[in-house]
Amino acid sequence: MKFNNVLELLEGGKLLPLVEDFYTIQGEGFHTGKPAYFIRLGGCDVGCKWCDAKSTWNPNIYPPVPVDDIVKRALSCEAQSIVITGGEPLLYPLDYITQRLKEHRIQIFLETSGSHPLSGTFDWICLSPKRQQPPLEAIYEKAGELKVIVQNDEDIVWAEQCAVKVPEKTLLYLQPEWSVYETVIGKLVEYAKQHPRWNISVQTHKFMHIP
Repeated sequence: MKFNNVLELLEGGKLLPLVEDFYTIQGEGFHTGKPAYFIRLGGCDVGCKWCDAKSTWNPNIYPPVPVDDIVKRALSCEAQSIVITGGEPLLYPLDYITQRLKEHRIQIFLETSGSHPLSGTFDWICLSPKRQQPPLEAIYEKAGELKVIVQNDEDIVWAEQCAVKVPEKTLLYLQPEWSVYETVIGKLVEYAKQHPRWNISVQTHKFMHIP
């Protein structure tokens, strides 16, 4: 099934291709350590070689799920924050799901590459830009944080190129790509010390052995 056919089945966002949803601790970025309910959507056309969730890329293997059911599960636990992630969640219309969650005064966070138009209403947007498919220009000004995954020196250059496009108040993070963590973490620490506007993000959930 082609991607456009998937969109036709979503009833304007009342259905979404759900990979998984679960309650855990946010492991990276500004909200590290905060309990949050994760809603992971299937489908991604960015294609990072180092992606640790490649199983989410094909939306056709995740049948559309009623958003009302997802919201009901999220409300059944003690979560005060929701993270919508992927895949690339902005492939889909997110107005309905954010509206339903907002009815219950839950904070909603988005994790996105920014490569597709923004939909939905969010309390916080984590923009994680990728060189192979750069963000749309309009998303930069919406970013609460800019989190760039670093595998090599070229990624640091890319991070600086993106940093000049976000507002001054946007928090900046460099995050070592997990498979080369030991190789790059020392360099990133020194870089942040020399360029103190940058912070270091580490995937703490992997050290905690939680989702």
